[in-house]
Amino acid sequence: MSEPQTPTGEHLLEVDDLHVEFHTGEGVARAINGVNFSLDEGETLAILGESGSGKSVTAQAIMGILDMPPAKIPHGRILYKGEDLLTMGEERRRALRGPDISMIFQDALSSLNPVFPVGWQIAEMFRKHRGLKKGPAYDEAVRLMDRVNIPDAARRVKAYPHQFSGGMRQRIMIAMAIALNPKVLIADEPTTALDVTVQAQIMALLQELQEEFRMGLILITHDLGVVADVADRIAVMYAGRIVERAEVSDIYARPGHPYTRGLLESIPRLDQKGQSLSAIGGLPPNLTRIPSGCAFHPRCVMAQDICRTERPELLDVGPMRQSACHFSQEVLDA
Repeated sequence: MSEPQTPTGEHLLEVDDLHVEFHTGEGVARAINGVNFSLDEGETLAILGESGSGKSVTAQAIMGILDMPPAKIPHGRILYKGEDLLTMGEERRRALRGPDISMIFQDALSSLNPVFPVGWQIAEMFRKHRGLKKGPAYDEAVRLMDRVNIPDAARRVKAYPHQFSGGMRQRIMIAMAIALNPKVLIADEPTTALDVTVQAQIMALLQELQEEFRMGLILITHDLGVVADVADRIAVMYAGRIVERAEVSDIYARPGHPYTRGLLESIPRLDQKGQSLSAIGGLPPNLTRIPSGCAFHPRCVMAQDICRTERPELLDVGPMRQSACHFSQEVLDA
């Protein structure tokens, strides 16, 4: 089901019935199975789910960085300002990557080149896309390092990635991603492996930059606690599908899918000191053998016979919210 149109008219980015599969020795892994969502200027959309739910594959499809083969996109559209990214030529796609659509990868240490200074890597954006010479490009690198709050940027611009802490490396990744003022920024697990204090600082920085540049921000994470104060809307993914979509306040107040409820209940809370942490039983499905009916039914405490045979569609369950569960109303009322 397509997402309701917003009053602003044409979306900045729109993903329409996207399918992605990987051809492996074990069979065809159906990583994305009909994903729909949109993003508007100045909006933050959080995409949530466990590892293997399809979050990062969706981001890579938008960026055009999937390895094909083994990946294949048999169906769907990804529209940026009305132009389909999947049908345009590679030269045009490359021209958009960076200046228009940019991405922060989840592992800064492996994403940064260890043999080049961080300033050289930031400056490369300006050399390649803006044609700047070495000196002016380095000046831009220092400016961006200052902007993302790296102390003593003029000196540290010549330092190497291993000479920075995890939080500082992530700030460098953010500086590279925003260098050319993109309209769409995708942040893939931007706080992975960072302590809670640094996580909060990185999220506050992303929110500040998003508001400053009016970017559309897609925030990919498995942690509902990370996005509570940042996101406008949330899309919850499971087994390559969006199973719930709503405004952030509605998701936290009344989840409409058992999987979303399980994710919320697994967040540690201060008022549960000394109690066992709740967890969703079982494991995410093997994408080469996705269960029939509702893919979540083997792990769902509410599963009934219909869940094992009929796949629920993503349907309206309230204003600006949708859920793919046969028993969404019971979940909302629980």
